[in-house]
Amino acid sequence: MPTAPGTSLGPIASGTLMMLAGCLHALSIAWPLPLGFTQGDPVGALQVLALIALVVRLERCSSSRQAAAAAWCFATSMLASTFWWLFISMHFYGGLAAPLAALAVLALAAALGLYYAAAGVLYLHWRSKPVAARVLLWAGLWLAAELARVVLFTGFPWGQSGYAHVDGWAQPLAGTIGVHGLSWLSAAVAAALALCLFPAQEGRRLKTGLVLAASAVALAYLPQPVQTQAPRPPLNLSLVQGNIPQDEKFVPGTGMATALDFYQRKLRQATGSLVILPETAIPLLPSQIEPDDWQKMSEPFAQGARAALIGMPLGSLGEGYTNSVIGLKPGLSEPYRYDKHHLVPFGEFIPPLFRWFVDLMNIPLGDFKRGAIGQVSFEWMGERLAPNICYEDLFGEELGARFVDPAHAPTIFVNVSNIAWFGDTVAIDQHLQISRMRALEFGRPMVRATNTGATAVIDAQGRVTAMLPPHTRGTLEAAVQGSEGLTVYARVVAQAGLGLAYALVLLGVLAAYLGRRAEVRSAGSQSAL
Repeated sequence: MPTAPGTSLGPIASGTLMMLAGCLHALSIAWPLPLGFTQGDPVGALQVLALIALVVRLERCSSSRQAAAAAWCFATSMLASTFWWLFISMHFYGGLAAPLAALAVLALAAALGLYYAAAGVLYLHWRSKPVAARVLLWAGLWLAAELARVVLFTGFPWGQSGYAHVDGWAQPLAGTIGVHGLSWLSAAVAAALALCLFPAQEGRRLKTGLVLAASAVALAYLPQPVQTQAPRPPLNLSLVQGNIPQDEKFVPGTGMATALDFYQRKLRQATGSLVILPETAIPLLPSQIEPDDWQKMSEPFAQGARAALIGMPLGSLGEGYTNSVIGLKPGLSEPYRYDKHHLVPFGEFIPPLFRWFVDLMNIPLGDFKRGAIGQVSFEWMGERLAPNICYEDLFGEELGARFVDPAHAPTIFVNVSNIAWFGDTVAIDQHLQISRMRALEFGRPMVRATNTGATAVIDAQGRVTAMLPPHTRGTLEAAVQGSEGLTVYARVVAQAGLGLAYALVLLGVLAAYLGRRAEVRSAGSQSAL
């Protein structure tokens, strides 16, 4: 196997470099500003650079153990550096001892890192001499590891590499190939550039690698399908950010009373034709709300030209509980209801055999029922508003189920979240980039009402047009323009789910197979001579 010039590093130095590269990859998703974690910007070039370092290391490996260790160190560092803020929820709000909380975050990152370790080993053994086959193989294997995080064990794809490209050269392709396609494309570019560093017997590897990398980047500059639609009147919104401290929110008599009083007043005072409150803004079941309090909340929307979407739990001990959004508007005999489908393990449901772990913490509302995929939208002022709760907006293939029938597809996405569990951290900025990616993929605006941030309006081109400062209490009065028509991504994901992503993985496997066959044929021809 060819090796790059230079002195070989020892296992400790190599592992350290891989962990540093993994940290850089995490920072590429939302690079924090020097004065705090506010409006952290994605840095796509940094993400590609981090992957170049990983591919270079894999090219120098001579055994499965070395390849697995390199990819695992990179991935574990990448993931732990991406969602380190889970420590805050488990320790400060869940009451889990700090060493156990840190160990839990590291264990999760290490377990998910095994997918990437497998990708590293397969790359070592399946790679062939043709540069194009190597590039496609690595891109497919990297995407396969990312998809494993999406689909296995309920899925946790937070920090997927494609989110680093919500801005920059690859952004125009988001509406065609989605975040999974962008992950694949960035891995292909990284592999092509990395292979330029390795001499080949033919002396053409540098040229081939540069041509492949340039061709991949050029794809984003080709004309992309454009959605055409008649102009739509803007919808005036009031997005309320309560900034209720997480350690008080579910405390009877203090945090609950504060939340109830604050949101009651905001529902009456808001000027928008649609008022949106965050996830579990009302931290009480309907049966626990006094009739007078419920009347104060619902009365402004019983008549006139105002409506509301309110995050609150629903259900009972007998029928089970749901993390839900209710909709109020004139003429409804019963409130509109959306129940969260994709629940958070340990926070919203308890995986089998893990009751002991949840019992170590003190997190309320820990076992919900799932809602259905593709629930109906809330119709108001000619718009079809599709709620999603918390990290449901990570799963574009699930949001895509609402686009099977274009005539009833959402015109606006609404995300209601409460990530106060994670404090004043980069989680806010990372989640904002995730919502921006969904807007780009589907060509739909995404409006966000959150407890601590980012409460924002994102237009159909993925641009933030209005936002409240995080960790403040207030109301964002802004307008949003709904959108119709379907992007290529929306059409594909509505009919085939993750089919396109799986096809890109199979493309890498096919390239490796054909590359190896070509090598065998070449070797046979030389033997015959």
